[in-house]
Amino acid sequence: MTAPLPKPETLSKERLRLWLRMLRVTRQVEAALREKLRLEFDSTLPRFDVMAALLREREGLKMNELSRRLRVSNGNVTGIVDRLADDGLVERIAIEGDRRATRVRLTPAGCDAFTVMAQAHESWVNELLDGVDAEDAHHIGELLHRLPADTGAR
Repeated sequence: MTAPLPKPETLSKERLRLWLRMLRVTRQVEAALREKLRLEFDSTLPRFDVMAALLREREGLKMNELSRRLRVSNGNVTGIVDRLADDGLVERIAIEGDRRATRVRLTPAGCDAFTVMAQAHESWVNELLDGVDAEDAHHIGELLHRLPADTGAR
């Protein structure tokens, strides 16, 4: 015998509670990661995100591609890239035939710095989610894959 279906208002309330739990956990983990990046690497989560995106694209990305992937404004990305360039972690490359566009990629120093940060980041996430075993992590991940990946909102 199967359990009765929850009433629509009950399901709605359960989904709301789930969203609030996910939001609370996300904010707590994100705050801890921001603090650890600041203290251990004098860096920020947005810098980390830019470097991660660039590491995946060894040839680099146009600035507008980078902002689209990170879902942030061009202005935000420009400021982060400016500071990373000042630190020698990224370089700008002119795009032949398009004087207005530039491609940005990690320098060798940027790749090395990001690799160290990424290893620390993985370790921190592992510590922060210590109460979740491998089976539960897989199951939660599978359940989250059922959610819409993109609402179309920006």
